[in-house]
Amino acid sequence: MARILLGVSGGIAAYKALELARLATKAGHGVRVLMTDGATRFVGATSFEGIVGAPVLISEFERDPLRGAFPGDSAPSHDPIGHLELAANCDAYLVAPASANTLAKLAAGTADSMVTTSFLACAAPLLVAPAMNNRMYANAATQANLATLRERDITVIDPDEGALASRGEHGKGRLPDPARLLALLESELPTGDRPWDGLRVLVTAGGTREPIDSVRFIGNRSSGRMGIALAAAAARRGADVTMIAANVTLPEPPGVNRIDVENGDELAKAARAEFPSAHVLLMAAAPADFRASDPATGKLTRDAGLDLHLEPTEDILASLTATRTDQQTIVAFAAEAGENIDRAREKLQRKNADLMVLNDISNPAIGFESNENAVTLIDSASDNPVPQAAKDTIADAILDRVSMLREEGQQSPPAGGYSKRRAN
Repeated sequence: MARILLGVSGGIAAYKALELARLATKAGHGVRVLMTDGATRFVGATSFEGIVGAPVLISEFERDPLRGAFPGDSAPSHDPIGHLELAANCDAYLVAPASANTLAKLAAGTADSMVTTSFLACAAPLLVAPAMNNRMYANAATQANLATLRERDITVIDPDEGALASRGEHGKGRLPDPARLLALLESELPTGDRPWDGLRVLVTAGGTREPIDSVRFIGNRSSGRMGIALAAAAARRGADVTMIAANVTLPEPPGVNRIDVENGDELAKAARAEFPSAHVLLMAAAPADFRASDPATGKLTRDAGLDLHLEPTEDILASLTATRTDQQTIVAFAAEAGENIDRAREKLQRKNADLMVLNDISNPAIGFESNENAVTLIDSASDNPVPQAAKDTIADAILDRVSMLREEGQQSPPAGGYSKRRAN
């Protein structure tokens, strides 16, 4: 796994850095922590040392007992300069939280602590996660400092909006959730060759909304969680991923290009634009099957009554697969009340897809807003149940099957596509 250098500067959000260090260590990464003097006023160095199993350094004049090594590595025989050795050995360096003061120092190239000095000496990917009061964040000086860092190809993780440390204050300046910080950090890590490097994957997620009037719509309960899990899994394998999100309120995975849509026509238009260049289509979105034939332009009133005439919406997947090439792999989804495998297999053939993912929506413990799912993977030759598990696990099972189908089909890359033959 990776060697992660975590810089912690002074701010109330420093407590979240403890959880970030815990999650990174749990994920198998070797973590070393650097702190500013200000950071020690909010959290103690001993807490970090207990979590990561390595000493915390604060001053650039402080001797490193591990001589620049990360947990799991052997220390060198000599006693190197600490801020240079840690910076040279890490795979990525994240400063979180990055206070307004520390951001200003990083932008100016000031080297007055272990955090700032190591930042200057580090050639690995650099990331900063600002966290401060919203007025400090919005100040022109802070924004200029962030612009300077971005110009130097330093990744700036934008803060979240919400309740702030000052009582009663609300705005943009919250440090993002530690799990999201780790995911963003991992997306910047050098990975070497991955099995789906160069593969272009198109994922649809969520559910469309067809208007009845200006405030009401016909839709469904799809949250987009399964599509997000698929997008994240494909990105982890090295794919170039685009996710078309229909009314999805959840954030997209790191490194995934997102296109937001609302209704079926917008979903179809976006999918038609992206599909020709895709090697894999994962059609996890749930388009509404019907729409109002004559939606009202304003809001309908209760006393006026409602005579609603419905018409079928476009079969988006069928229209896409009608133009597919032999180099494309199509994954469709079927939501059924019960394990209706025969109906799902008929749909597989009718949609001209390669794999059908059957969801049993009659089970209240899985699907929709749940973080878990259970599916049956159906192709032309077999059906394979995947037992209930986290949607991330289900996503990996689906992509494993896609890899097998592509290998069995021996698809060659399209002209101008990715350069090397898939090894998956």
